[in-house]
Amino acid sequence: MSESGENEVVAETSADEYAALEQSETEPQRPVMSRTSRMAIALGAALAALTALSCWLYLGVFRVDQQLGPEAEQAVMAAAADGATAVLTYSPKTLEKDFAAAESHLTGDFLSYYSDFTQKVVTPAAKQKDVQTAASVVRKGIVSLQPTTAEVLIFVNQSTISKANPDGSFSMSSVKVGLQKHDGRWLISAFDPV
Repeated sequence: MSESGENEVVAETSADEYAALEQSETEPQRPVMSRTSRMAIALGAALAALTALSCWLYLGVFRVDQQLGPEAEQAVMAAAADGATAVLTYSPKTLEKDFAAAESHLTGDFLSYYSDFTQKVVTPAAKQKDVQTAASVVRKGIVSLQPTTAEVLIFVNQSTISKANPDGSFSMSSVKVGLQKHDGRWLISAFDPV
């Protein structure tokens, strides 16, 4: 290659470089992101979204202590006490009304059992022997409490009067009451003497 040929190549290269420099001065150059940088940004955004979702689920949905505070404990204990009092209190003159009132506190298999037991056993005995009972819950405490289920231990005083015992008898007992939440109301689903 001759000297003039080398000069032409150098001149062409210089002209190309000059054109590239001129173009870079007139147009702002955009930074080129590598694939690794784009993946790091996408991963960071996904991690931030996941963190926000986790916080919302923990604080707003799953934290039982926020859903079940002192007010819920009081509501559960009141439902257990009121329901137990209704279940254990009846008079031969008002049996149907007493049983209907008790059934309004019950649910599930225990409701079915109670209805059957009161019709087949309690009603005939109460009418024949003139049995009248009155119960009151004297102490109560939470055994367990979840958003839709609970257990409460209650201590009951019960007095019973009948034809055979007009002076009456007095008994004390403890009962573990299982409850389920239905439409915002706590209803008795189990009633187990302990």
